[in-house]
Amino acid sequence: MNKPPPCMVWLPADHRLMGDHGHLMPFLLLGDKYARAVKVGAQAQPVMFPLADAEHIPDLLPLVDGVMLTGSPSNVHPVHFDEEVADPSLPLDPVRDSLTLALVKACVREGIPLLGVCRGFQEINVALGGTLHQRVHEVPGLNDHREPKNAPFEEQYAPRHAIRLAPGSVFEDWAGGPDAMVNSLHGQGINRLAPGLEAMAHAPDGVVEAFGVKGARTFAYAVQFHPEWRCTETPFYAAIFDAFGHACRQRRSLRLQAADLARSRAGIGA
Repeated sequence: MNKPPPCMVWLPADHRLMGDHGHLMPFLLLGDKYARAVKVGAQAQPVMFPLADAEHIPDLLPLVDGVMLTGSPSNVHPVHFDEEVADPSLPLDPVRDSLTLALVKACVREGIPLLGVCRGFQEINVALGGTLHQRVHEVPGLNDHREPKNAPFEEQYAPRHAIRLAPGSVFEDWAGGPDAMVNSLHGQGINRLAPGLEAMAHAPDGVVEAFGVKGARTFAYAVQFHPEWRCTETPFYAAIFDAFGHACRQRRSLRLQAADLARSRAGIGA
């Protein structure tokens, strides 16, 4: 029997200008830790579609078994939730926004497994009608959720605070209890949760740390923290990627069955 093709997970690229001596060139970037978490934690093949935009989604989405929206140094442009830019010094990526906000809606509509992390978490909320705090640390009553940027990565991604998980939620199952310690590396955060989302974890100050898409046909969850960081070393993080990978394999099975059926109806041998 032929070995089935690997599950493929689409990870959109960041768009960034890079260079030195005043000479900048555009680059398409994907963080190794995200691709590695998909490869090792979800047991799927990460893929990119360079220069894809929203009009290509109907052609590209049927080729993959899941979508992961990664974190990024850039923020979701506030124009998408009717605000002005609060801090012009912070990086933005409007080209990524134009793809990912449409991609979220397509995944939910088509029942494609969807995992959002940090910026991806915020993208899902904005795409479905929610809003963001652009500077969480300046909102009265909320804590500073940013990482110590000059510290080694091991310290930046170290557990920073506890989160309370919704009783009976998949996150409680994945964590093995009602709370968990997570890292914290974000300046933006959810202000108004989109109507189509259900909060499933909160930080001690009330900031939403995880949610699920209401009525989703498959895996459709996102987190504000970073479970991709050495995901196999933390059981809670590993469980998130394991569940995502399981959903992607189910999607692959359905996709292959549909392809076999189409060949059969066309009278083409397997």
